[in-house]
Amino acid sequence: MTYGKGVKKTTVQTFIAKKAKGEKITVLTAYDYFIAGLLDQAGIDSILVGDSASNVIHGHANTLPVTMDTMVTHTAAVARGSQRALIIADMPFLSFQPSLEVAVANAGRFLKEGQAEAVKIEGGLEMVSTIRRVIECGIPVMGHIGLTPQSIHRFGGPKVQGKKEKSRAYLQESALALQEVGCFSMVLELLDADVAAQITDSLDTAATIGIGAGPHCDGQVLVINDMLGLREEGFKPKFLREYANLAPIISDAIKRYIDDVKSGAFPGPDESYTRTNKT
Repeated sequence: MTYGKGVKKTTVQTFIAKKAKGEKITVLTAYDYFIAGLLDQAGIDSILVGDSASNVIHGHANTLPVTMDTMVTHTAAVARGSQRALIIADMPFLSFQPSLEVAVANAGRFLKEGQAEAVKIEGGLEMVSTIRRVIECGIPVMGHIGLTPQSIHRFGGPKVQGKKEKSRAYLQESALALQEVGCFSMVLELLDADVAAQITDSLDTAATIGIGAGPHCDGQVLVINDMLGLREEGFKPKFLREYANLAPIISDAIKRYIDDVKSGAFPGPDESYTRTNKT
């Protein structure tokens, strides 16, 4: 499938094909039209409209407060900014847990109103029946196991998963079950790297997308704000590589603007409309 000037559209089948070929899959989050456009033009495989918007956009301490309406709005903006990347919408807390009917209705909203092409649902074995029903309704699902941020209070904080045999067995069984019901991929978050590698090798079709799960996953995802240095001071988990530090650059630009306005240097002749300069 092609869009625009011969641009090849990424689909869920692209994920499956890349896994089969051993090609790495690139994913980043986005929450608005402009950043989505930059990611798309740079060639990112997929944009995840993460419920991390709760933290990095809306200033909450965790992902729990963000609502369906807010997530649909973010997703629609991202979809308008992208032509090529696969758009995956993160289903927020309590948008899928209450019942199968609620899960299907809300997942459908992301495709109908948000123009997403897939949704992400957190949880392993306990969410298999929900994920199965959503997929049966024609909605592609990305799973999410390991540290699941919507269950952060149960974990007691961001702790690496898969260190104990019981945890490893649950994660492996969950990954196989998610693949069996039709997940085209799954996020592995904050996992022991060896466990993540074992899970990745055990899956035939479902691609693993790691975040804090080591180098052997089929792809990687990061929160865009984190990798660009637009995050809370002091937040630097081990798995994060910072590719830019934009916060001081933006801060400096704002300070220079304030100084120029106060001194009268802005606007100058080039930014003013006069009879002799009408451009």
